[in-house]
Amino acid sequence: MLAHLILKDGETFTGQAPFAVGGSGEVVFTTAMAGYQEIMTDPSFAGQMVCMTFPEQGIYGIHAGLNEGPRPWATGFICRRITTLPDHEFAEGDLGGWLKRNRVAVITEVDTRALTQYVRDAGAQPGLIWTEADGPLAAGVAAAAQLPDMSGQALAGVVSCPARYEILARSPYVSRIPGGDTEKDAAFRVAVLDGGIKASILHQLHQSGLDLEVFPWDTPASELTAARFSGLFLGNGPGDPAALPGMCREVAACVGKLPIFGICLGHQLLGQALGASTFKLKFGHRGANQPVLDLRTNKVEITAQNHGFAVDEASLPPELEVTHRHLSDGTVEGFQHRTLPIFSLQHHPEASPGPHDARGAFGRFLRMMETHHA
Repeated sequence: MLAHLILKDGETFTGQAPFAVGGSGEVVFTTAMAGYQEIMTDPSFAGQMVCMTFPEQGIYGIHAGLNEGPRPWATGFICRRITTLPDHEFAEGDLGGWLKRNRVAVITEVDTRALTQYVRDAGAQPGLIWTEADGPLAAGVAAAAQLPDMSGQALAGVVSCPARYEILARSPYVSRIPGGDTEKDAAFRVAVLDGGIKASILHQLHQSGLDLEVFPWDTPASELTAARFSGLFLGNGPGDPAALPGMCREVAACVGKLPIFGICLGHQLLGQALGASTFKLKFGHRGANQPVLDLRTNKVEITAQNHGFAVDEASLPPELEVTHRHLSDGTVEGFQHRTLPIFSLQHHPEASPGPHDARGAFGRFLRMMETHHA
């Protein structure tokens, strides 16, 4: 079925809606050449329609062990082509059928190069997939103009776990990455604040030999800093961090009580809790080839990223030191507290683009807890 991707500013891209289903969300792009299933199920993509810059999607099919969340959270999938016959002996299904079953809006045959260039120039913005069954194009343009911007949207509560649960070091944990020792005693018990955390982050924490207690996004600081915890981990998540003042207040109340490590949304919330502010990037950082400079070692790490907001370096209080910087635009990719056991990263060290350039961050968190409790 003929369809159009209509951006809020009225720009239109023509394509096909293979399942005759429309949808809306912030239109963003990722430069990752693989990982479509992880991207679609990553809770950080909630409320967004993702443009895949690599032209052919679905090559290796769908695999249950690759999900980052319980279901696709992205609202739309934008691509040039989707293959209907995946070429992988362990594929459990095809991408198109999986998207259709999960009622994800899909538009194919889009000039994704032109769309990506436009988003880079004009900025990420809301858009909708408008099929010919939805009515005249002019009506779609009018509807797109009324879509809400991502700024101001609090989405952590939408994707967070509904109740506390545990992942223990001596119990098996089904994860997207096979292998690893699940029969070792836990070094420490860590509280994890879930604002939309990826399964692979939980896997890396678990594989570090930690007992984890995962808490919903609105958990008070008194629970996160209970005496049984040796550290606090702040996970990734979607939306505008500035729209989560309650979550920020609880994180601020945890400062100084135990070691803290934050990633992505957790990094942004930690920055706000310590007195900094955040801002919306023009088109964000999304992909598996993002270069980051570790200012402590002067080494470059190739990182995976997925975020549209960043910590404003000019707003950082003097007690915070920038440790990592994005080499494309100079934005803050990590900081540490000068006196307290606190650090954070904007990128995703659990991912494997480098393949393991940034994974030492989990060992750093472990050493920080060892020193704090020595």
